[in-house]
This record gives sequence, C-alpha cells and structure tokens, in this order.
Amino acid sequence: MGKKHFSRLEVILMVLFVLMTVISITFIVLFATGESGVKEEITDTFVPTCPSIPLGERVDCFPESGASEEKCQERGCCWSPRDESNVPWCFFPTNHGYTVESQETSDAYVMKAKLTRMESPSLFGGHIKELALNAEMQTNNRLRFKIYDPNKNRFEVPHEYVSNLNNNPSSPINNTLQITQKPFGLIVRRKENQKVVFDTRMAPLVFEDQYLQLSAKLPSHNIYGLGEHVHRQYRHDTNWKTWPIFTRDAFPNGGTHNLYGHYPFFLCLEDESGKSFGVFLMNSNAMDVTLQPAPAVTYRTIGGVLDFYIFFGDTPEQVVYEFLELIGRPVIPAYWSLGFQLSRWNYGNLSTVKETVERNRAVDLPYDIQYTDIDYMEDKKDFTYDKVNFTELPQFADYLHEKGQRYILILDPAIATSKRVGNAPYEPYDRGTAKNAWVTESDGKTPLVGEVWPGETVFPDYTNPNCIAWWVDEYERFYKEVKHDALWIDMNEVANFKQGSSKGCAENNLNYPPYIPKILDNLMYSKTLCMDAKQSWGSHYDVHSLYGYSMVLATEKALQRVFGENRTLMLTRSSFPGVGKYSGHWLGDNAANWNDIKWAIPGMLEFGLFGVPYIGADICGFFDDSPEELCRRWMQVGAFYPFSRNHNAEGYKPQDPASYGADSPLVRSSKHYLTIRYTLLPYLYTLFYKAHTTGETVVRPVMHEFYSDSETWTVDRQFLWGKYLLITPVLDPGVEKVWAYLPDALWYDYDTMEKVTDRKKHVEMNLPAERLGLHIRGGAILPTQKPNVTTTYSRHNPMGLIIALDDYGSAAGELFWDDGESRDTVKNGNYIHYKFSVTQGILTMQVTHAGYSDPNNLKFDNIVILGVPISPMSVSVTHVDAENTTTTLTNSSIDFDGVKKVLSLHDLDLTLGKTYVVEWKVMRINCYPEEDEDQAKCEARGCVWDPVATEGAPSCIYPEDYGYTVTGLTENMDGIIVDIIWNKKYRNSGRPESPDIDKLRVDIKYHSSDMLQFKIFDLENNRYEVPVGLSVPATPETDEGKRLYKVVIANNPFGIKVIRKRTGTIIWDSSVPGFTFSDMFIQVSTKLPSQFVYGFGETEHPTYKHNLNYHTWGMFAKDQPPGYKMNCYGVHPFYMGLENTADAHGVLLLNSNAMDVTFLPDPGLTYRTLGGILDFYMVLGPTPEMVVQEYTQLIGRPVLPAYWSLGFQLCRYGYENDTEIEHLYKDMRAAGIPYDVQYADIDYMERQLDFVLDQDFKGLPALVDSMRKEGMRFIFILDPAISGNETDPYPAFERGKEADVFIKWPQTISDGIVWGKVWPDYPNVTVDENLDWDIQVELYRSYTAFPDFFRPQTADWWHKEIKDFYEKTMKFDGIWIDMNEPASFVHGTVGGKCLGDPKLENPPYMPPLESKQLGLNHKTLCMNSEQILSDGKRVRHYDVHNLYGWSHTKPTYDALLNVTGKRGIVVTRSTYPSSGKWAGHWLGDNNASWDQLYKSIIGMMEFSLFGIPYTGADICGFFNKAEREMCLRWSQLGAFYPYSRNHNGKGNPRQDPVSWDPEFASVTRDVLNIRYTLLPYLYTLMYEAHTLGNTVIRPLLHEFVNDKTTWEIYKQFLWGPALLISPALDQGVTTVNGYLPNDRWYDFHTAKDVGVRGKMVDMPTPLDHINLHVRGGYILPWQKPENNTYYSRQNPLGLIVALNDRGTAKGSFFWDDGEGIDTVENDRYLLISFSVQSNNLTSQVDHNGLADANRLKLGVVRIWGVGSTEITEVILTLSNVAHPLTPQHNLDSQELIIDTTAKGVYVDQPFSITWKTKV
Repeated sequence: MGKKHFSRLEVILMVLFVLMTVISITFIVLFATGESGVKEEITDTFVPTCPSIPLGERVDCFPESGASEEKCQERGCCWSPRDESNVPWCFFPTNHGYTVESQETSDAYVMKAKLTRMESPSLFGGHIKELALNAEMQTNNRLRFKIYDPNKNRFEVPHEYVSNLNNNPSSPINNTLQITQKPFGLIVRRKENQKVVFDTRMAPLVFEDQYLQLSAKLPSHNIYGLGEHVHRQYRHDTNWKTWPIFTRDAFPNGGTHNLYGHYPFFLCLEDESGKSFGVFLMNSNAMDVTLQPAPAVTYRTIGGVLDFYIFFGDTPEQVVYEFLELIGRPVIPAYWSLGFQLSRWNYGNLSTVKETVERNRAVDLPYDIQYTDIDYMEDKKDFTYDKVNFTELPQFADYLHEKGQRYILILDPAIATSKRVGNAPYEPYDRGTAKNAWVTESDGKTPLVGEVWPGETVFPDYTNPNCIAWWVDEYERFYKEVKHDALWIDMNEVANFKQGSSKGCAENNLNYPPYIPKILDNLMYSKTLCMDAKQSWGSHYDVHSLYGYSMVLATEKALQRVFGENRTLMLTRSSFPGVGKYSGHWLGDNAANWNDIKWAIPGMLEFGLFGVPYIGADICGFFDDSPEELCRRWMQVGAFYPFSRNHNAEGYKPQDPASYGADSPLVRSSKHYLTIRYTLLPYLYTLFYKAHTTGETVVRPVMHEFYSDSETWTVDRQFLWGKYLLITPVLDPGVEKVWAYLPDALWYDYDTMEKVTDRKKHVEMNLPAERLGLHIRGGAILPTQKPNVTTTYSRHNPMGLIIALDDYGSAAGELFWDDGESRDTVKNGNYIHYKFSVTQGILTMQVTHAGYSDPNNLKFDNIVILGVPISPMSVSVTHVDAENTTTTLTNSSIDFDGVKKVLSLHDLDLTLGKTYVVEWKVMRINCYPEEDEDQAKCEARGCVWDPVATEGAPSCIYPEDYGYTVTGLTENMDGIIVDIIWNKKYRNSGRPESPDIDKLRVDIKYHSSDMLQFKIFDLENNRYEVPVGLSVPATPETDEGKRLYKVVIANNPFGIKVIRKRTGTIIWDSSVPGFTFSDMFIQVSTKLPSQFVYGFGETEHPTYKHNLNYHTWGMFAKDQPPGYKMNCYGVHPFYMGLENTADAHGVLLLNSNAMDVTFLPDPGLTYRTLGGILDFYMVLGPTPEMVVQEYTQLIGRPVLPAYWSLGFQLCRYGYENDTEIEHLYKDMRAAGIPYDVQYADIDYMERQLDFVLDQDFKGLPALVDSMRKEGMRFIFILDPAISGNETDPYPAFERGKEADVFIKWPQTISDGIVWGKVWPDYPNVTVDENLDWDIQVELYRSYTAFPDFFRPQTADWWHKEIKDFYEKTMKFDGIWIDMNEPASFVHGTVGGKCLGDPKLENPPYMPPLESKQLGLNHKTLCMNSEQILSDGKRVRHYDVHNLYGWSHTKPTYDALLNVTGKRGIVVTRSTYPSSGKWAGHWLGDNNASWDQLYKSIIGMMEFSLFGIPYTGADICGFFNKAEREMCLRWSQLGAFYPYSRNHNGKGNPRQDPVSWDPEFASVTRDVLNIRYTLLPYLYTLMYEAHTLGNTVIRPLLHEFVNDKTTWEIYKQFLWGPALLISPALDQGVTTVNGYLPNDRWYDFHTAKDVGVRGKMVDMPTPLDHINLHVRGGYILPWQKPENNTYYSRQNPLGLIVALNDRGTAKGSFFWDDGEGIDTVENDRYLLISFSVQSNNLTSQVDHNGLADANRLKLGVVRIWGVGSTEITEVILTLSNVAHPLTPQHNLDSQELIIDTTAKGVYVDQPFSITWKTKV
C-alpha cells in the first residue's frame, strides 16, 4: 500500500490544530486550579539564587554581545542593570555549577572527585552532566588540577616537554587545596601561611562541549602576563578588561586584540613580602580571559579541558623558575646572536643589501648579523632564491663571514602550489604532496588551499611525522644551495590571506561555535584556516594556536640535521609555552611611532615570564618612515633588547644607523650604546645561562628585584638586565628629562661610574639627545670584554670586570663562558663557570667549573671597582693553585679617581679558567667615632663622607694622607729615632677641647731578637707614662742577623711597618690614615696580617677569636658584671695575632687611660686612648706559646700559687652566720667531696667594715682554726674602701688618715678626701633591703675613703691592718680583694660634684663604655682625684684609674706572705698587665645561665694570654638562681678551672654540691676526684707558667697551630699540652661534638686509644660524664685523691704514661712543700723529667732541693697504648739493682698497670722501668 502524501497546506493546518488543542487544555487546567499563567511559568522554570555581592565580584553570565533581561533569565542568571561601565548586568547566581558526588584521596599528594551538574539552564548547549577532578601536588611548589569529561576523550595539548615530567611532591595536597561540595569550588592556599590565592567559589564552573568557564578570586591586583597582546602597561588593569588568546597574524597597534602567541599564564604578586604565584591553563583552544576589580580572573575557552597548574614562589623570580620547570627552560642562544642585527623587508636586490652592510661597517658600528626577508626568494617561494636580483646569494654568507658577521634568512610555512619561473616544477610542493604533508580539509584527504605571499598555497601539517620529515629534507636541500647561519620563521599563526580557504568554510559548530571569544574580527577563521581543517593532532579548531609551536619543533629537527653540533638560532613569530626551549621571538610588525617604542617594554617583560628571554621589538619600527629622533631613541633602548634587530618594511626609507649619516647623532649614540652592549655581552650571555639552568629572567621587571617597594609594581618604562643593570630610556618625543624611579639600592651611573645619591625615589634624569639612563646596582660584578665590531672579533679580546660595591662594600656575580656556538655545552660540561664575590676589599674569582679551554688564551686584563672610598694602600693578586702565588701590583697597574671613587686595575693578565683572589687594601678607619656623625661634621674634620650599610662600618673615613709625615730619621744599630709632624693640609683633628700636638718623637728600640718597642711621645712636654715596671733586657739586640723582625718607616702618612723576616709577613703596619695625637685623644691604626686576633680585655667576648667586622671594645676598669661589650674589672691592652703562616706575635700597648679598640675587617685595628703616650711592645713568638712566654718575661712571670689553692673552694655572699659555714663544712666532709678552701664574703664583717668581725660570726675564728687543723684553708675578703663615718674608734680609718693614705683632691683645689660610698653602712642603722638600691645607698651607706696604694706609706698601713686582723681576730691562708676598680656606689664623689676640670669626667671623646653618657666617674672616683706615685709624682686618677687594682695587689700579696709566713694566694678582681705576678683572678659576678659556661672558657684562655693562669669563673653562677642540670654541668667544667670555686650571690638558693641531692653530690665528687688525682700535673703546669711563662689553660691552637681548625675552637681547652677537656655546655645535650686534633688520644676514663684524629667527633656525654682525653706522647704525674690536698699530698706519686705512635712519651714533675715562699727562687724544690723510649721508662732528677719531710714515694704507673701482645715481665731498676714487678696488662684497653708501691722507691731517686712481651 502506497503512502499518502499531504500537501503543504494540509500539514500547516494540522500543526495549527495541534497547537490550539495544547493551548486550550493548558487554559482549562489553569482555570481549574485557580493559578495565574505567569506564576506557573516561574514555578516550573529554574529560579536563580542571586547573591548580594560587590559589583567587582560579579561574573558575567552573558559574555557575548546582546545581553537582555529576557536572555539573561533564559540562562538562569541574575539581572541587575548598573550605571557603572563594564559591570556585568547579567551575572551568575549561586545555584549554577556542579556538586561533588564523591571525593577520594588515593595518597597524600593526590585528590580526586566526581562532579555532577546542578540542574540549571545551559549557556550555549552541550553541557556535560558528569565531570572528574584530578588534582595532584606535583612538587613542593606546583599544584595541578584538571577538570575533564570522564566519559569522553576531549582534546588535550600534546606538549612535548610537560608530558615527560616526573613528579616529586613533598607537601601533602590538603595543605594547599580544599574542595567545597555544593556548589563545587576549589580553594588554593599557600601552604606556609594558609593564605588563599585562588578561590573559584565566586562563580560556578561551566563545562559545556564548546564553552568552559572557571572564575577565581585573587589576593591582589598585581597581575602580570597573559598573551600575546599589546599591553600598554605591564601590570594589568583589573577594571573589567577582557583579553582574547588565539594566535593571529595581526598588527600590534595597541588594541586589546589577540596577536601571534598563545599564553594563558599570569603571575600574581601577593604583597610586599614578594610571595607570588603563577597560574597556567594548559589549553590551546580559543579563549578569553577577563580581569575584574574583585580582583578576580575568569577563563572562557571553547574546547579541550581545564588543565590548570599553579606555581608558588617566595619571589616573582621563583614563580618563573617553577613555570619553566614545567614547560622547559630556555635555550642559550649562540653568542653571536647577541650582537646587533640589521634587516628589512625588500632590499630589492643583493647589491642593496651589501651597500647597507658596507655603510654600517664603514662607521664601525658593532654589528653581527644581516638578514634577508622574503624578497630574496623567487616569487616568495620557500626554498628558492631570486637568481636575478640575488644572484650571488649562495656566496653571501661567505662575504659576511670574512668580516666576522652572520647571515640569517626567512622561511614561511605556506608552500606555493604554482610552478617556478620558466614553468619549472616547484619540487618542495611536489615532494610535500607525495608525502601527504599538508593540512587537509574536513574530509581528512583534500589539502586545504589558501593564499599567502607566493599566491595560492597549501599549509604544512607540522604535527604530521611525514610533514616533519619533508620539512627537514627540504631545509637540508636548501642549505646546501644557500649557506646561512640561522633561520627566521614567520607567518606561522598560521596566516592565510583567504578567510579559511580558497573555498571558504562550512557552516558548522567548529567554524561557527556557539561562543566566540573576543578575538579580532569575531570570526574564528579570519586570516587563517577553517577550524574544521584536519591535522594529525586534531581539528584545527583545537590545534590552531599550536601551529607555530609544532613548526618550531619541526624546525628544531631541521636545524639539528643541518647544523649538527652547532647551536645556531631560531626566531619564530607564533609561539606557545615551551617555545623558548628552542627559539626566540620578536614582538611583531610594529610601527615607527612613540607608542610602539613604549609598549615594547611590557612585551619583553611578559615574554620573560613566558620563558622566551631572547626577545625584542623591531628597532625603529617596522611600518612607516622612522624619524631620526625616534630611531635614535629606539637604537638607544634597542641596544639593550636581548634580541637587538633594526627591521623595517618595504616602501619605507632605510633606517639602518648609517643611513642617517656617518657622523649623525644617531650613529654616534648607536655606536656608544652598542659598544656598551658588546662590552657587557659576557654578562648578558651569563644571564642566558642562568635562564637556561635556573629559569631566571634576562630582561627583568624592576618589581622582580624590589617587590617590597610598591612603587616598582607599576614600573614599565624602565627594565633591568638581570639583577644589576637598570635601563631608563627616553620614550617620548622632544624630551630630555625623564621622570624615572630609582629603587632602594645603591646605584652608579654607567657612563660616569659615579655613585648616585638618590634611592627609593622618583628622580628627574637629564637624558640629552645622545643619552639614555644606564645604572649599575651596587652589589654587582659584571663580566666584560673589550668590544669590537663583531662578536667574532670581540671574543678574541681581553676580559674584565666591573664591580659596583653595595652599601656593605660587597658584590657578587657570575660568568658563563663556552665556545659560544656548540650545542649542549652545559649538558656536556664544556664550559667555564666563575662565581665572583667581593667582601671587605677582597675579590674572589672562583672557578666552579672548568670544562672548556678557550683557544684565544683569554685573560682578565682590567677590573674596575666603583665606590672605593679612598685610594688603596696596596693591591695584590693571588693565583689560587697548589702554590698560591701572590703578586703585589705596581702603581702603574693601579689608577684611582678620588673624585669618582673609582679604582681601576689594568694589565692584570689573569688567565680565564683559573681561580684568583684580588685584594685591595682600603681601610675604613673611622674619622668620627662619636655617635652624632653627619656629613657636615665629617667633612669639617677633613674626612670623607661615604655611608655604607655594613653593620658597624663607619660612614666618615679618613683620607689616605691624613696624619703625620716624617721630618727626620736616625737609624742606629739598636733602633730608630724618627721625628714627625702633623700634616697641615688638615687643620686639626676636630676636637677643640683636646689640642693637637703637632710634633712628635718616635723611639724604636730593638730590645731582643724577639722583642721590640716603639714609643711615640711629645718631646717638648712631659706627658703621663704608665708606672708599671717591665723587664726589658739590659742591652739591646744590635745584631740584625739575630733579629726576627725588620722595621720600615713609611713617610706620608707616617707609619711603622714590622716585618717578620723569615716569611716576609707584615705583622704591623700603621702607615694608614688617621693617626692622631692630641692632649685627650690619641688614635692609631694598623693593618693586621690575618683575621685571627685574640685577647684584649677585660670584656665578655662571645668567641675566642675576635670578630673583625667593625666591633669596638671599650677598656676601662669598672665594677661591671660580665656582659656583651660591657667593660669589666680589668684592663689588658694586649693581643696575640696569628699570621696566615701559622706564626704568632703579641702586642702590648702600655697605656692606662680609658681606651677602646676597633677591629676592622680588612683586617686591621684602631686604638683610641684618652691620654698618656703610645708605648707599644711587640713579641715575635713565633709560636703562640712562645708569645705568652715572651710576654710574661716582659711583664713578669705569674705567681706560683700554693698547692692547696688548686683544691676545690666554696664561697657565697649571704652566709647568715658561722654556723651555716660549719654545717656546710660537715656536710661536704660527710659526702666525701674533695674540698680545700672555705671563704667568707663581706657578711663576716660588721656592717661590711674591713678588719671588723660581725657578732653573727664571732665563732668563725674558732671554726677556721678547727678546719685548718684538718687540712683545710680559709680565705677572707677585703675591699679597699674604708668607712670614715664611724662613731666608735675605727683604727683602720684613723691610722690611714694619720698616715695620709687616702686619695684626695689636688692641693690646688682642696686638701680633702675624695669621699665615695661602697659597702660599709652607717653605724646604728637598720637597713631596709626592700628599698630601691640608690635610696639604700643614700640612706644607709657611709662615706668611704679610698687608699692610694701607689704610696709606700699605704702599703705599710695596709700591711699593719692585715697583720692586726691575723694576729688579733682570725687566722687565714689567702686574701680575696674585691671592688678594686675602684668601685663606688656614687658617681665621682658623694653629692656627685667633681671638682676641677669637667673635661676629665666627660672628655671630648668617650669610648663606648657601659653608661658612658654618665661620664668616666660613673660608679667610681672623680677623674680629677689626685694620686701620688712611689717617686712622689702627682698624677690624676684620670690617668691611673685602670691601675688601681694593680696597685692594690702587690701590697696585699706582700702583706699575706709577711703575715702568714707562707705563700698562700691572693685573688683580685681588677687587673692590669703584670698583676699575675702576685695574684690570681676570677671572672667576676657572672650569671647563672648556660652561656656563661662556654664564655668562661674564653675568659680563662684570654687570661692565660694576659699572664694570669690562676683563673676561673664562679661555678654555677653568682647572680640568679642556678638550675640543677646547668649547675651539674658547670661543676664538671669547673673541676678543670685552675681556680675552682663555687660562689653565688645573696638572696639566691644555695648551689654548693651538697645542697642538691645525693646524685648531684656523687657526680661532683667523682669529677673532683679526677681533678685531685691530676693536681700534681696541674701544679707542675703552674710551675712552668711561673718559670717559663707557659700557659696552663691552653687553647688548642697553641699546641696545634698548623691545624687551622683549632684557630676557632673555644668550647674545648687543654691543661697544658696533654689533657683535652671537652665539656657539655648546653642544656639537655648528651653528646658533645668536639674536635680531636691530629695526634693520638686516649679516653681518660677507659685508657683506650680513641682511634680518631684530625676530625670532629660526637662524644657521648651522659649527665654524669665529662669528656677527657690524654694526648699520646705525654706523661702525667698523679696522686690518689683525698678529702683535701693536705692528705692527698701524702700519697705515693703515680704516672700516667700515654704512648704516642712511636711508642715514646715525656713529662715532668715539680714538687715542693706546697706553700713555702719563693721555693723556686731559693731552690727548695724537686724537678724530675720522665721519658719513654723502646719500652723503657726513665726518670731524671733535674733539680733536688726538697726537704726530707716532703719526699714522695713512687706508686702506680699506668702505661697506655702498649699494644695487645701480652706483657709478661717488668723490671724496676734502681741504683743499678733490678727489681722484678708483676705486670697487669689489659689486652682490651692495652693498658699496662705497674704497682711499685711495695718497693718503697722515692721519686727523687733516678729509676727506670722496662717491660717486655712474651715474644
């Protein structure tokens, strides 16, 4: 049956009937339900939930044109018209988007989710219901999240580099990414602070087949990137700007349209911290990106997937690094490609090209590369050349090569379909057709035909392997025909002069998608191919923006085929992320106008972000004629484009530089800046190396370096080369002044090399016609090369450095160097790399890689240093190799411009590839050490104002000739006498209150072979000199051959040089500026031979080796507890210096005035003293130990303490009564803790009166007597201040006043006593200790007088008072003298008014002393107080203040010896050189804190240098409450203090060993038993200090000076040469990392050889342990310990014999009665030497004057390191009689124990012990 066919009318009627029926039924239903039709429509349709949000957060729901309320509602969006421009009226509600159906975390670094679309209208149709999210933390700083259709494959970018990356995450993803469920959103946070940086919750995710949208709120408006467009400013405008991204052949004329490249990447700077992040959408489809005020970003792309990468950085540069890690880091361009380049479209013929070349050669323009554009081709056909107009083109490259130039030609992708001239076949087309190499129409077969330059063309499909093979082959064929050096590829967006194709394009959803981004012409295929065309990677719709990228990949293969290992160059117009790995780019077809010169800078900066650093714009403009001014200014800035090419279009005037005239301003200017470019090419090339290896930008936004300065965020008319070169061009017509920004750094003008004073401000730069702004940043080291007209020639020239010192006098830089054109030199290691650094006048040119040898034998010939304040004293160059040869430059190689502050070094001849150190000696000696310095005050002194930011470095420094000059010199056999005069060029030293002394005498004396003196004084007027007698030889050393030193006098400025003759080392050189000699201010500086300086005191130093970075230390005796930079109790102007040769020397300034010393990093040293003269003594060592020996020979050898004083001692300030002391004594005895000495502090005194016993201590004399009977000793305290307010007779004061012993005012002012206040209280008062201290002093403290111990009658008076106390009140064995700085509790005198000259209290210069603002009299006497020396000379306390404790010590020592008849010990707080002859010292009123442990070691080592070996700190601390662990560790350390005393202050809990717990007492007992065991060794060391000047506490460097590791060790120390102590010094540690020098070491506790030497080692150190090691090769005497030394001295003498590697050892033993006076001087002692050779221990009695009562017997001999072969026989030989002994040989520890006790051998009888093995 056939079908009925309805007519058209019938069909229409039937449709109308159906429609009417439906409508009727609808109305019936509505009527029945009573509801209105409108409401029903709203109810049944989607109802948007419209948020109330700021306008800036609206996201456009109708991004195309034609929005209306109706259309908006159809999309289910919110409609709200606004008056504000650009604000979307139609915006998204909150109930669009997707929800999270499920979420999983497969591991800590991955997050996955399934998304389901919320019910809502579609925007453009084809919405995708189900989506998948896959997020992963790929690295610590890179997050990837991809949103895609899990049910259907969609196009994804087949990136050749990204697809091969390996992930390396270290941070869990939930630290960075959070998913919200409904609606779905992503929150990306910075993991370290949880700051939200990318928040998609502001708008819904849209995912439709051809419309994908994602919006995200951002943390700041500082958004940079996105491309390729012309951005008129670098920082984006976020006021509703939409930027399309889709590659396009268009003109970069300033519109918002899309251009050649496709870059969906931006960088966002979050804030001033520099923290930044980057966002990259890996999607190649057409898209647009909207930036809005929220700030926020919206992506709309019409295909593919949403594949986002987010990069985190602490700086913008780090973000670029992270981005390039993903897409591939840039290629290093061939070196020659950094030269200047010339090109134009349509020269017309080769002759014109050559004319252009020749005229620019003729003006000597630096110029490396010549191009030809498509006019060289035959009919613009690829792979051909015009054989009429370019006949000789095959030879053109050779023509250029002859002059060191290169040739680059162009190829376009489009291939003509037409025949060649003469109807010859066009073979490239034919071969391509045969290989199916072309992009096809939608059928996948028919080549798509369009039109480009040659006419009708086809388009290679570079994604097709067949096409790639064809392209490579054609290029290789062409290269064989026309030689060239590199390739320029153009028109590869891809460009087509037809719309889509010659046939047009079909109407479908690819060519006409539902949404077209805001691209140019609003037509997808405008000037390109149809979107439905087919390529191997997919539809052209998806891969269009990858066309240039795929062409680059294919071209790279072609270049590799043709050029092989030659790097060559590729330049592409169209690009995609990753192109920079192979190619450079230019900014396209700009025009000759002032806008385009401006806009080129943001373009370059953006391509730096995109990973294409080889970038530039067509200099002078491509289109239009370029006016001279524009072209001149463009040539100036273009000289600093990485890709520097002048290029213009056909039909316009030539614009190569020479075309403007050979002597035109344009040529002059171009040559000038191109010459600078060529000079700096090594720097530019190094920047490309950094880009290639670390992703750094080359052309760099100012913001990248100065992100903390918000002014830089918008700077885009200036740019940087790397970190260091700031380019400020002129970018406007008729302008010679530019408003430019100088960021916060020190800047130097490149052309003048002068420092610029402005910083962190906008400045008006004067930039006349031939000038642009060029500034070097302080801190830069720029490698340079002498320029030439091509890089071929310049690469033969010498190299150099430009060094621009920063605020700190530092700089840094790098150099990368290879052959300039080979591939993969970095990968293959065929290069040289330098790291340059400058600190403190030392340039290190460190080769870090040397894999290339330049055939040109290049040298660094010149180095220019900017910002050198004064002319250097000398310049040296050290070639760092096996020999470290150092050469001092002659003056002919040094130029210094004092006005510009530029130091130029030339004719250096330093071989490229070698390491060198260049040192220029510029000492920044402070001309204005006062605190109120400014430029005017500085220059008023004739000094140089040169502020630097180096901490402590002076801003005001002396010019090089400031000081004195020589007027006369007489040299004798025993010294030199020099007369000098002040340089009158400088009117005065700037302190009118301290008159300058113009004429001085210098007296240099050669006292001995190892000691000299140089004294500088006023010959016409006697000045104060220190009354401390020194021991100098009676006759000088006149034999020059015997002297270790040579002295040279420098003339202008005057200075003394002391040279160690053996090494040539200058160990003192005061020929530096700044020597000043005025009445109350004397200053002298010296260079030092090394950074290693030790000594000066007394101040708490944080390290033993001084920090020479401009640290100043005041010296003025003061009652000041130890603290950083606090001048303390004593004054020791002595230091030991180590030379780099490991020789040592010492220097004493014998001056007792207030002073300071400043260390200089050069290295150097400045002394400043407030009076007297300069009297220096120098000892030459040459070992550290010999320095101390020679120094103590000069000042006096240390006292030999009584043996018992080496025992443990207990004291506290705050004993309530004698009963407390008695209980303590009994508890210590009961605990069995060794303990020899008990103290009484001022508590024992009545009202703190010297020599008066308090009623609470009336039982003390009897207690002391009973303790002494049990072998104990007692020491009491005496302060110098004597109360003068007593109502009852006080003999001490009355007799002192009668004898006139107290310090008074000068007779010319008053005859009265200078009263102070110290501890003594008024009589008959009750002290309220709760009151403020100063109020207590005022209310309760009596007036006190201060004895003047210089006077002989004072010593007699003091002796009598001590004697009376000893005989009438209480016995004692030693005296502790305190408060003898002298200390006073009022400032100057009672009432505070010092009589006399106020300048003495507040001198014109005040050293940096504690409370210096209160004057020198703070906490002491008035400086105008008068004292009288022993010879009757009257002196000011101003001059002798620092000698008070010194003057107090000898009378006390003499009184002790005379009164007790025994040696005893004196311990003094205030000291000066030679105090050690009479006393020991403790380190003062320290704190109970952990840091005081290691600082006590430093203090002891320093006092060892000062000749006071009997020293120690208050164990467990004086002030504050001691903590148990700290006190225990301190007790272990303190057991090895020579002066071992536990002492704490009033008001704090007890801290003696028995005050804690039994465990504490046990650990203390054990460690003190070790001390007591080794006391014979310690006593022997004290004897060697007393007789030879050896140190007792010994720094490791004294024994191992050739091991420089020891030069900085201060947390370990030695007893003498043989016992190494490595204590635990920090809370909670159970392991000590200590150094064992290169020798054999035995663990004291186990007797085992530790088997480690010359390295740091972790030493287990539990709480009950201290690390002790005995050095092999030494013999230590020992005794069995007892409760005190009275008993231990009666035990037999043992020996610890620690054999060295050779099986030998040596040692000595000193013994006397332990307390006799002058036993050594009177020969009442025993001295024995022990030695071991060949298993034989022998003793030799060197001296025996010992009384029989003190003889010792030999006990146990312990021999360590005897080996593991059993020893079976031991023979003791005495008086030739052999006595066999029984050996005890521990084969495990290799210890041999020999007990000789039973033989009753006295040690003063020579003996030998021999041992033999079984064998």
